[in-house]
Amino acid sequence: MGILKDIRADFQAVFERDPAASSSLEVIAAYPGFQAAASHRITHYLWRKNFKFTARLMSHISRFFTGVEIHPGAVIGKGFFIDHGMGVVIGETSEIGENVTIYHGVTLGGTSFTKGKRHPTIGSNVTIGAGAKILGPLNVGANSKVGANSVVIRDVPPNSTVVGIPGSVVPGDIFPYYSGLEHNMLPDPIFPLIERIKGLEESVHALKSELDDIREKKSLYKAAN
Repeated sequence: MGILKDIRADFQAVFERDPAASSSLEVIAAYPGFQAAASHRITHYLWRKNFKFTARLMSHISRFFTGVEIHPGAVIGKGFFIDHGMGVVIGETSEIGENVTIYHGVTLGGTSFTKGKRHPTIGSNVTIGAGAKILGPLNVGANSKVGANSVVIRDVPPNSTVVGIPGSVVPGDIFPYYSGLEHNMLPDPIFPLIERIKGLEESVHALKSELDDIREKKSLYKAAN
């Protein structure tokens, strides 16, 4: 059965991505992120079968016990992992690829009151840091990383690192790719640009000094002749 297969993949993802997980019983009984994901597999099935009230009621009960709000209409690939979980919100038209990791306080939110696609599409193998907000029907490309507390309002290309408010993709020549979970290594997209601007200012001052010297010599030459 597809639901059980996806739940098994979600279960395995916990052990792959959380070194604190020590036993199967612990994950089943005391990991709200896994409980929320497993519950969503069932509510999404009911949603697709048009048992929408039942699906919404079950998702509401899951939210009460786990602190994670996932709309039954959201499409989520296998190997989904929510670490800690509290405060995660995933909207109705969200689409999430395989092997995605989300930390607490993340919002995949909508930006429209109209029907239709209004929530983000997240590619496979994406990591979204704690407190990040991804808003609107935008795309976050596969293998990308979203830094903690970033607010993403534009598309993110695949294999990118995005940080800041509003989120900025870190240029590859400044920071080729944020590859791990060492949050102290998260790049600052602004500081390197400031350093570049300072370098340009120094070059302009040097050129101005040379131009002033040329003008002074020219004036002395004219005075002497």
